[in-house]
Amino acid sequence: MKEQKKNKHRVDVYGERLRHRAPQLSAGLQSVLYYINENRATVLEATALEIAAATGTSDATVVRAVQALGFAGLRDLKKTLELWFEPVMNSTDKMSSTVSEFTCDIQSGIDFVLEGHKHTCEVLGSPENRIALSRAVSLLLDARQAAIFGINASGILAEYAARLFNRIGLPCVALNRSGIGLAEQLLTLQRGDVLIMMAQKSAHREGMTTLREARRLGNPVILLTNAMDSRFAQEADVVIQVPRGGENGKIPLHGTVLVCLEMLVLSVASSASQRTMKSMKRMQELHRGLKPGSHKR
Repeated sequence: MKEQKKNKHRVDVYGERLRHRAPQLSAGLQSVLYYINENRATVLEATALEIAAATGTSDATVVRAVQALGFAGLRDLKKTLELWFEPVMNSTDKMSSTVSEFTCDIQSGIDFVLEGHKHTCEVLGSPENRIALSRAVSLLLDARQAAIFGINASGILAEYAARLFNRIGLPCVALNRSGIGLAEQLLTLQRGDVLIMMAQKSAHREGMTTLREARRLGNPVILLTNAMDSRFAQEADVVIQVPRGGENGKIPLHGTVLVCLEMLVLSVASSASQRTMKSMKRMQELHRGLKPGSHKR
């Protein structure tokens, strides 16, 4: 398991208990425990009912299995798993790791960004991604409204892309807050909407809550990611691969995601050209009315 190799220098409390106690447990309890072991990141955000559904057992069996390893319950287990995962590098660490490998000239920074975007454009233009982009555009053309999810830096991109979609006549809202602010934004979702998500490997609460609400409403999900094996990728209807760099602790390039968003906006605009031109003309009319002296007789 890749995650176990990555964290081999840490004490794996769960793994140790599993090896020593699982052989004495029933097959049903073992199936739950081995599922948790192989899906640790997913389990951090899952309920007992969701784990039960994934293992073909009951929520009571999930709780019994967890307690059989000496945990007080699912919450106690999650606290242990959280300690097992390595801390996520912050933006300062990533910037330091990136620039430390640059030579002391301007060209190394320029080359880093250009090479990253060149690689992204090659991937975005691949046959697989062209098919995914076409499917995404078809969903957006039939949407009552689009919603774009992104947090932190991606939240800024969500706001910008939402403005572009509104300009071309496709109503769009940004889902880019946290806590109660995100809950308020999620109230705007209705049946018939399409959700665009910017998310990577981490199955964070904001993303999973947004995904569950879209699923409850029966809304299609378009995912922009480079984590093709993530929980989000498993749940999405369309997955568009967008490399961002960031390997080996390097700082990711958010402009690569912007390239994909603009591809979606312009593809929708050209596919619904009459709606686009009508919306743009109306926006210009409204803008003229806002200029100084526009209401003078």
